[in-house]
Amino acid sequence: MYVYILKCSDGTYYTGVTNNIERRLKEHNSGRHDSYVSARLPFELFYYEEFNSPLIAIEREKQIKGWSRAKKEALKSRDFDKLKILSRNKKAMQRHAEHPERSEG
Repeated sequence: MYVYILKCSDGTYYTGVTNNIERRLKEHNSGRHDSYVSARLPFELFYYEEFNSPLIAIEREKQIKGWSRAKKEALKSRDFDKLKILSRNKKAMQRHAEHPERSEG
């Protein structure tokens, strides 16, 4: 199983999961399906990961879909330190939104 990120012609990212990445890219590229990607052709394969377990691949897809653009770009460049920083910043922002009366620092 594969989790993949496409960079569409408008600069947006699309994240998906498939058991055959070559076939799925051809399907996206054909434009036959009325989908997010078909409205934004051409695209480039931005990033992908391979998994043995479909369940783990689906969980990873859900995780990445929830990420910011910056986190997806850090993932592609394998900048794991930046990924950690971006994750901490998001958690800090969430805590502040939930409890604005508390200040951090």
